[in-house]
Amino acid sequence: SHLATQDLMETQEEVKEEGVGYVVMRNLFSRETDFKMRTVKKSRETSLRESAERMALSRKIHEKEEFQKKMNPDSLTHPPEFIVKPRGQTVWEGKSVTLHCTVAGWPKPRVAWYKNNVLIDAKSHPEKYFTESQYNMHSLEIKNCNFSDTAEYRISALNVKGESSAFASVIIKTAVLLAFYFKALTAPQFVLYGFSPEYGVTFNTTIIDKFDVSFGHEGETMSLGCTVIVYPTVKRYQPEIVWYRNGVALSPSKWVQMHWSGERATLTLVHLNKEDEGLYTLRVNTKSGFDTHSAYVFVRDADVEEEGVPVAPLDVRCHDANKDYVVVTWKQPAVEGSSSIIGYFIDRLEVGTHHWTQCNDTPVKYARFPVTGLIEGRSYTFRVRALNNSGVSRPSRASDPVVAMDPSDRAPGPSAPWTGMIKFTEEDPTVGVVPGPSTDLAVTEATKSYVVLSWKPPIQRGHEGVMYYVEKCLVGTDTWQRVNTGMPVKSPRFALFDLAEGKSYSFRVRSCNSAGVGEPSEETGATTVGDRLDLPSVPGPVIPIRNTDTSVVVCWGASKEVKNLVGYYIEVSVSGSDVWVPCNNKPVKGTRFVCHGLNTMDKCVFRVKAVNAAGYSGSSAESEACIVKASIGEYCSVPSPPTGVTLQERVRDYMVLAWQAPANTGGADIKGYYLDYRTVKDGVTSKWHEINLQAVTGTSYKVTDLKENVFYQFQVRAVNRAGISESSIPTVPLECKEWTVAVPGPAHGLRVQEVRKDSVVLLWEPPTFNGRSAVTGYYVDYKEENGKWRCVQERSTKNTYMKVTGLQEGVSYRLRVHAKNLAGVGGPSKATDAILAETRPGTNEIVVDVDDDGVISLIFECSDLKENSQFVWSKNYEAFTDTSRLTIQTAAGRSRAIFNDPSLEDLGTYSCFVTNTDGVSASYTLTEEGELFYVNCEQFSAVIPFKSEMAIELQEKGRVRFWAEVGKFTSNCQVEYVFNDNIIHEGRKYTMNFNKTTGIIEMFMDLLEVTDEGTFTFNLVDGKATGRTSLVLIGEEFAELQKKSEFERAEWVRRQGPHFVEYLSFEVTPECDVHLKCKVGNIKPATEIAWFKDGIEIEEDDEDAKKIGKSDDVLIFDIGKISKKDAGVYEVKLKDERGKDKTLLNLTDAGRTVLNEVFRVIANSSTELKVMSTEHGIILYSFVVHYIEDLRVGWLHKESKISHSDRVQCGVTGEQLFLKINEPTEKDKGKYAIDIFDGKGSLKRVLDLSGQDTDLVHHRARVVGGLPDVVTIQEGKSLNLTGNVWGDPVPEVGWVKNDKPLLSDDHYTLKFEHGKFASITIAAVATIDSGKYALLVKNKYGTEAAEFTVSVYIPEDEAEKKE
Repeated sequence: SHLATQDLMETQEEVKEEGVGYVVMRNLFSRETDFKMRTVKKSRETSLRESAERMALSRKIHEKEEFQKKMNPDSLTHPPEFIVKPRGQTVWEGKSVTLHCTVAGWPKPRVAWYKNNVLIDAKSHPEKYFTESQYNMHSLEIKNCNFSDTAEYRISALNVKGESSAFASVIIKTAVLLAFYFKALTAPQFVLYGFSPEYGVTFNTTIIDKFDVSFGHEGETMSLGCTVIVYPTVKRYQPEIVWYRNGVALSPSKWVQMHWSGERATLTLVHLNKEDEGLYTLRVNTKSGFDTHSAYVFVRDADVEEEGVPVAPLDVRCHDANKDYVVVTWKQPAVEGSSSIIGYFIDRLEVGTHHWTQCNDTPVKYARFPVTGLIEGRSYTFRVRALNNSGVSRPSRASDPVVAMDPSDRAPGPSAPWTGMIKFTEEDPTVGVVPGPSTDLAVTEATKSYVVLSWKPPIQRGHEGVMYYVEKCLVGTDTWQRVNTGMPVKSPRFALFDLAEGKSYSFRVRSCNSAGVGEPSEETGATTVGDRLDLPSVPGPVIPIRNTDTSVVVCWGASKEVKNLVGYYIEVSVSGSDVWVPCNNKPVKGTRFVCHGLNTMDKCVFRVKAVNAAGYSGSSAESEACIVKASIGEYCSVPSPPTGVTLQERVRDYMVLAWQAPANTGGADIKGYYLDYRTVKDGVTSKWHEINLQAVTGTSYKVTDLKENVFYQFQVRAVNRAGISESSIPTVPLECKEWTVAVPGPAHGLRVQEVRKDSVVLLWEPPTFNGRSAVTGYYVDYKEENGKWRCVQERSTKNTYMKVTGLQEGVSYRLRVHAKNLAGVGGPSKATDAILAETRPGTNEIVVDVDDDGVISLIFECSDLKENSQFVWSKNYEAFTDTSRLTIQTAAGRSRAIFNDPSLEDLGTYSCFVTNTDGVSASYTLTEEGELFYVNCEQFSAVIPFKSEMAIELQEKGRVRFWAEVGKFTSNCQVEYVFNDNIIHEGRKYTMNFNKTTGIIEMFMDLLEVTDEGTFTFNLVDGKATGRTSLVLIGEEFAELQKKSEFERAEWVRRQGPHFVEYLSFEVTPECDVHLKCKVGNIKPATEIAWFKDGIEIEEDDEDAKKIGKSDDVLIFDIGKISKKDAGVYEVKLKDERGKDKTLLNLTDAGRTVLNEVFRVIANSSTELKVMSTEHGIILYSFVVHYIEDLRVGWLHKESKISHSDRVQCGVTGEQLFLKINEPTEKDKGKYAIDIFDGKGSLKRVLDLSGQDTDLVHHRARVVGGLPDVVTIQEGKSLNLTGNVWGDPVPEVGWVKNDKPLLSDDHYTLKFEHGKFASITIAAVATIDSGKYALLVKNKYGTEAAEFTVSVYIPEDEAEKKE
């Protein structure tokens, strides 16, 4: 009850007042009695007995209190408790997800659901949320999930006893490419803003000027910042600004500085290290919600001091610190250098000193090391260096300081309350207590370098501090050896070094103090010295996915066999370069990473390696090559939701629905639609269910298998190649029962085309329900945005399209359609969205063209083409059924419909619609009276054709020229010049001309004024034939033309003084020299010409002054062979009394363009491949005019890249690019090619070695047969061997034994006969003739050696005689 609760609260307040501090102060200072102190001497046994009695009494009191609580009826109430907590879930976009939980508590708790700490009002958003609570089970259903539903959800349970909360994360995955999904993940979260009763407003937060993905190098300083706008502005209120790195909140420190100016939040990273790499998030918290922005920061390694050494390790941390011991861990670097890392050195620094001390003499392989020998009470920092065959890396960033002390001393417990009496307890007069054995001894770490032991202090240890001796015993022996003989350790941790790898040991610990050494602890089990932690297994397959023009999403399979995984390193290489560069310098835990900073259009391959404390895994297999290019998510997006879902027909078991296509297709074709339904009963809706598993291509669908007299709601979603749109607005509940009305149902599928300032074309689909008779016509209604509906026409039309005219420019209209039959007019269709009557700048119309051969065609141009846009032609707004009448030709934003055989059948309205644009369309009506449609019937056209419609061009001084070219006309043709429907004549403002020889009509205006905005027209009259061409200059187009006219006039003024005819640019000569040049005009001898580099003028005595030259009116700066020192900003200035001018070229920004031009010159200067023979083989070579190291050169054999080996080598000597093949064989025949990068693609030079050039292979000296591999012969016999030799020219022949040349003598007879047969004869062979022989042949095409072995044996009987 209320009174009981009040009494309980008052009692608790009284207890607080009677707290320890209050009692002490009262006893010490409030009593009037004198303070007394007395000393009570007790033995240790007495103290222990009293302590045990007090503990037993406390236990009994606690048990009695618990029993009384159970007997008290009020104890039945208890705070809320979650028996089953909601679980986080990940679902696909468009699906629904439900969170469940079970809550206990009495009185029954009231629950509320929150999204990102903002209350969810399910009643206000029934289409999105549905909550249910039954029998202490609570659920939240989130319908038709999209990415904005990705959030942390919280359920709060509250009753009079307290409040409890549980959390669950929901992640929505899109059904499109992973690259698009990642882009959504890194986008700012959608935040629901709530009303703040404290300030009486709802704060809306907007983050602008956002920081992007950033790159830095170690040692640099980087700043990240965003501008934060909080509206409305409330005095003395500031939002909370929080920065995160990888989801962990940051605090100001030596390395991190934060600043909030009231408008801009800035994070400064001082002296970047690889530890600073990660995903940075700015979170702005207000009283109404929060908003975030995230971007990744990459930190590259600083340049190494020696080539080939590894880079510095990272993330050095200290763990398990004790009195004289601490465990130091770190993470391995991404780059090992020219060889694998051998191990690591750990250095320590005592805080307050400046001298680093190396902790280990032998490098440790593990990324974890126990440091001993610390001095208790002192603070230390640690750093780590990596070692490989090339040297030692730079040290890592130092760790945070750590104090060498007992962990129990770091957080002392609460002291006993003051009782007003001080008691002194004395020990028995004994010498001391020998400590008992330590407990829980275990081996916590075991590597081949060290073993770490840990234990708990003994229970019996007296009042002195305890130290420890560690003993070891080799398994199989009974001999215990003390390890730390000289000094016992203070910490219950110890690291043993110098153990024999592969041997097994047991360990035990003895405690000691001044009273003596205690009994040993229980010994550990046998521990074999060796690495317990294995290297990670190789990660799974790597899959790259296009993301943006400078990034790629990389996914891979996790390492299956790995313990204590630190993370993964991702490496990238441009395909064919074999140069691998790390994408991240800090290990990432997941199996997905976005690699930023790549070059657009590079063809890249990726690989991944895992790392744990034991080291690196092997690199994964290379991924497939991926071109760095934006994914479709960059060019197109999901469409907007369909609109106007209406009921077209209904029967007892089915309904026909229709809808309007999305207003925004997302830049891609609509592939189809998905429909959902749910039932409605007494205002309660069920869950949404899918209707069709395959997309519907049209804008209507027949929903079957429905139940009669049941109410249904429907919604539609559109899909394109970028994904599925959000759902349309659900329909009102529709009852499934048969229609009995006589009039037709509403039309559907309304869409508009050809929106102009005074007209629009409306198209629709016939109703699916005709009523009692067929549909006989349609009426179209229109209204202004807030006006009344009016009918467009007096009589119905049988067409399913209508051009609505008489609209007012700049006014928005809505349209709808009625269908009628014999029974009457049906109800209206769903109205279109608001349509603004305007002719957009750049709008083109269809024009008719008749060429000299009498071929008639319709032409339509579109300058707003998207990647997948298409021109769709139709006649009378229906798709072509007879394609033989027209030929469609489309190229580069221009589509032409050519009439194959013009006749009266071709009369009608032709329209062209461009897909994936903002409604670009036009039409043209061909009538019998208006055009000549039978040129072949020798009838003259009533329309004067134009070869070129009216166009405009700017001339010198900003003069404007309007012109058009007439196709066919007679000498009687007259021109009327019209501006905004007013005829204009030649005078001071206008100059006009019609050249009847060329057919060109011209009109000139010296200056464009504001009043000249409008439509210019040329009206032609030639007998009965007429022609008209117009040009609309309004809005942005007119403003741009006027601006250009004024610019041309200003340019003319500039050219009156010294000026640049051609601004500063660069060129690469055929000798690969780079020249900066500019062309000047109207200069005099007195004109000052000055060159500047990086803002500093180049004086006559400067070294660069020698590079300046002038040829006629061209100024030249000869850079020569370009190098990095030539980067900079170059500027040339002209000045005299008539005026001044300047030009500038930033060669730093244009450096890549210059190099590409140099590559082009080098590639084009390469000579055709030639072949040259050497004594070792052949050389294929090509000469270039110049060579630089950045030039990419590759060699191909039979279209495959050549693998380099000792036999096949390539390289550069001076300006010669060569491929050397030693000892060529038949396999080396075929086509060879050298692939040279030319700045954009590649240039190949090809040589076929399968034809005449194969003489180098066929004619080279070789041994074709005759010699065995092994010869076994009896001592005393003669040996004769003959080898068949081939070569042109005839080769030189030689014999060797055991690599020493043989000469012909009495024992060896060497012959070479007929240029083909080489023989060797050994007379009376002996055992000393055993050995390895070879026949060497050599000519100008090459050398070959045929080897064989001679073995001389002694018969058994002869051997016995010798014995």
